[in-house]
Order: sequence, then structure tokens, then C-alpha cells
Amino acid sequence: MALVLAEAVAGACAFLWLTPLWNEVKRGFFTLTTAILFVVSLAAWLSTGAAQVDGDEAGRWSASLALVTAAAIGLAFVLMLAKRHLPARVAGIAGVIASIATLVAMAGTARQSFPIALFQLLAGAAFLGSITDGLLLGHWYLTDRGLRRGPINRFTTAATIAVVIEALAIITGGFEGVESSASLNPLLTAGALAPWIALGMVVATLLIALLTRATLKGERASAVQSATGFYYLAVVTAFTAEVAAKTRFLA
Repeated sequence: MALVLAEAVAGACAFLWLTPLWNEVKRGFFTLTTAILFVVSLAAWLSTGAAQVDGDEAGRWSASLALVTAAAIGLAFVLMLAKRHLPARVAGIAGVIASIATLVAMAGTARQSFPIALFQLLAGAAFLGSITDGLLLGHWYLTDRGLRRGPINRFTTAATIAVVIEALAIITGGFEGVESSASLNPLLTAGALAPWIALGMVVATLLIALLTRATLKGERASAVQSATGFYYLAVVTAFTAEVAAKTRFLA
């Protein structure tokens, strides 16, 4: 769970602060999203700390950087509340850097080589981040009725591309059985079932992304609401895919 939560934080932060959203949506969206990401980043830090193994340097760095990430995101949230927008943006970008550094540290704990592990984590971050921010943005259209379709169309395109990359990341993990914890769900560790569950959920997410793109072609405002409903489904399938895939990451 530490891996999955860290991926979600890194991806959502990157899509929030490193895309043109700053010039497209009202500042309230950044306040709301940063508040949610702060809670998730705290959960990622606590999970990382609970998963540490004595004497493991990569694990120690992962926990330390996860704390730095949470602190940066928390600072960005406080500054957004105080309407100190420029410093908040700087803190948000610092959170992006710290969150990616956390994934780099976590790659050092994997059963596979560092480059493959880092690719898997970054792919997961793009996968979860694009869908998480897309869901939140879809809700924001209910608040900002004048917001154009460009941002949500861009997130849907990013999610579609990220799904394909995520599928490749799952394939790099292999399909052979590995020793992994059954603490989440015994089905995920039964033989080599986990990667097939992950791949199936990725395919389901791809279908949802394609349906979302088709829905957004409609001109009525209800098209965005329908697309947001599809994003709800995508969040379920995407996080299920990542949990299944990451049960094999450390073994």
C-alpha cells in the first residue's frame, strides 16, 4: 500500500502542478486537490514507515522522502488557504520533486533491477495520477460552469496513454509465481494470478477511458457529468490493478 499511495501522490501532484491547469482553472481547485493529496501523502508516509525493514537503506530513504513530500504538500495547502498563490505553487512543485524522489528510493527495494522497478513505479504514478486528477477535475466542472473542455479532454488523453504504459509495466514484472504477502488478499498470491488480475483491470480501465473520450464529444454539460461517472469506475479498476501488481514488487 505504501507503493500504491506514493504513486498516486506523485502522479496526481505532477499532473496538478506541471500541466497548464494553473492558467485554466480557478485557484479553489488547487486548494481542494492539495488538501486531498495532503491526506493521501500522510497515509503514504505512515505506510512507508510501517513497512520499513531494519538496516534497509532504500526503505529508510523512502520513509524520509515520503515525509518531506507530505510536508511540502501540506505547506502548499496552507499557502493556498492564505491566498499566497505564488509561494504555494513553489511548494507544490517542491512536492512533485520530493514525491518522485520517493519513488526513486522505493525502486531500490524491488525484487527486479532498479531501471525496471523505477519504470514500473513511474508508470503507476502516471496511471493513478491522471485518473485521480481527472475525477477531481470532473467534479470541479460542477462548480466552474464556464470552464472549457480542454482540461478534462487533456486528462482523458493522458489517462488513455498512461493505461498503455501501465500495461507494459505489468508485463515487465513477469507472469511467473513469486513469494509475496497474502495479507491483502490470498487470491493475489495464488500462483501467478496477480499479474493477470492487474492486466485485466488495466484493460477494463482502457475501455472506460475510451468510453469517457466518446462521452466528452457530446456538447451538453451533462457530458462532463457522465464522464465523471466513468472516472469513478476508472479509479476502482486502476487502484485494483496497482494493488495486484505491487503485491509482486518486493518479493
